[in-house]
Amino acid sequence: MRYREILREYWGYDDFRGIQREIIESIGSGHDTLGLMPTGGGKSITFQVPALAQEGTCIVITPLIALMKDQVENLKRRGIRTAAIYSGLTREEIIITLENCIFGDIRILYVSPERLSSELFQTKLRHMKVSFITVDEAHCISQWGYDFRPSYLEIAKIRKIVPQAPILALTATATPAVVQDIQEKLSSQARFPSLPSQPSKPSQPSFNLYTMSFERTNLAYVVRKATDKREQLLHILNSMKGSAIVYARSRKRTKEFAELLNEAGITATFYHAGLDAVVKDERQRDWQQDKVRVMVATNAFGMGIDKPDVRLVIHMDCPDSIEAYFQEAGRAGRDGRKSYAVLLYNDADRRKLEKRIADTFPEKDYIRLVYEHLAYYYQIGVGSGYNHTFEFNIDEFCHTFHHFPIQVDSALKILNRAGYIEYTEEQDNQARVMFTVSRNDLYRLEGNTPNEDKVITALLRNYGGLFTDYNYIDESFIASQTALQPQQLYLILKNLSQKHILHFIPQKKTPYIRYTQRREDMEHVQLTPEVYEERKAQFAERIHKMIDYATNDDICRSRQLLNYFGEERSQDCHQCDVCLSHRAGGLVSEPRLNQAMESILALLGDGKSHPITDLRDLQLPTDELDAALSYLMKEEYIRQEDGCLRKH
Repeated sequence: MRYREILREYWGYDDFRGIQREIIESIGSGHDTLGLMPTGGGKSITFQVPALAQEGTCIVITPLIALMKDQVENLKRRGIRTAAIYSGLTREEIIITLENCIFGDIRILYVSPERLSSELFQTKLRHMKVSFITVDEAHCISQWGYDFRPSYLEIAKIRKIVPQAPILALTATATPAVVQDIQEKLSSQARFPSLPSQPSKPSQPSFNLYTMSFERTNLAYVVRKATDKREQLLHILNSMKGSAIVYARSRKRTKEFAELLNEAGITATFYHAGLDAVVKDERQRDWQQDKVRVMVATNAFGMGIDKPDVRLVIHMDCPDSIEAYFQEAGRAGRDGRKSYAVLLYNDADRRKLEKRIADTFPEKDYIRLVYEHLAYYYQIGVGSGYNHTFEFNIDEFCHTFHHFPIQVDSALKILNRAGYIEYTEEQDNQARVMFTVSRNDLYRLEGNTPNEDKVITALLRNYGGLFTDYNYIDESFIASQTALQPQQLYLILKNLSQKHILHFIPQKKTPYIRYTQRREDMEHVQLTPEVYEERKAQFAERIHKMIDYATNDDICRSRQLLNYFGEERSQDCHQCDVCLSHRAGGLVSEPRLNQAMESILALLGDGKSHPITDLRDLQLPTDELDAALSYLMKEEYIRQEDGCLRKH
């Protein structure tokens, strides 16, 4: 009853759904708990509610800074004392946050996994009363998962500091092998000086395991064979209404597809990791508020985004794994209404997917060569360099040594896993500001614009010590305080910097490389089977499973996905492209079915109602006509009213 009261008081819901209650009661009773919940299953409720029911601080470990910020703001609006620690905060801000946890002022603390190994965090943690530890995106701890992150291995060390705190592990994508590995890695008895070569069966599983069906009955999965993907993209979006996400593989393609849609009269914007934070926030907000209909994005977009009414997710390029596809496709229809996940596929996709294996796992000699060139780049002799950290300009490095960025990035990741370097991709450094005039001189300045004065006032009100040292600032926060657009604020700060009133260092994304051991001769660089051959085999298997899904036109799409995650189903979904083609009795081929549907849609393209008898003019065979009509009405492209047909 206490949990339901909290749910009703803070969220306004009368009761839990799915397996939320079981997970909450398990972690609330002090048991290590693992919850498998598909995207949209309500994972956050399972740790936020019990965190409020217990004394102490719930520590939430998540790799998603955007999700941290979003959830912290949402919880604060509900009156829940919440905080987050991530890159960009000053040491002073981190200390204040951690001490507030020690004094009991914070109920939920979000932390990135990279922070767990810091001496400051571990020292403060010893003095905290921790109610329990939540591990979001728990599949990241498993080397058998599609998104393994070594920083997640630090969680077992944290358990030793607060051994009384149980673990709640949550994930939306995990195969049976990954579920097993999560339990091993997060167990209170976990020991792993090195990664195992194979997953082993735990002798005594210590976790209460709760699994929610991965089936999405409102989501229709479609694979459409498309020689011209741009034409298909426009056709699908013109045929269907509602908010949409279009996923593309590269940053360049997100911009190109957004321009294509806008030129066709479909409002769209684009999003990728290379954009400034203020620009990303603005575009995300415009899409969430339906100011633009379509978000064209790389996979950097979507995690933790709370927009339940997405009707359509389209993949222009094949993801590397079923896990990634399932998670991205699952962002459609979180409100329970009919929605679609469409993968556009052709023979070129197979070649691109298979090429990714070689790109992601270049030859061992090439990896050693990159390691050697890295030493030349930083002028590091054999036996030196230990613990030295450098900014890494990948474009400059590739130009200097005649490499390609994709292979270099992959080689550095493998060297990272092998323990030779620490490679941090595009660390997000917040903007910094320091006044270059004294406080008294600042007050005597004349000639500033009203907006410049507003920005100066907002900086002084919200940040201390700006006259003695650089201070990190949150540009989106200052923009909201001054009622300025993010781009306006950026230009004003640049102008104030040019006037020598302050010094403004804009936000930038910079990769870093740290040598975790002394530099070796390249021939002595060891790339073990666990680091290279076994992971390459796993990656290749995931690629081929993705190809199998895209090319298997015999088995229901939903069943294929569920079977991959170990959920055996014999019942078809009756709404994917495979099921609908089977409904035609297998008598109509896909090309003939598509041609029939295009003829019907062309007839109804004038937006008017047409008597069903008008279909005779199309002179289509009866089986093709019946199959096409069945598909179009089932998929809500067209509707029938009083013996007439018209487009939705």
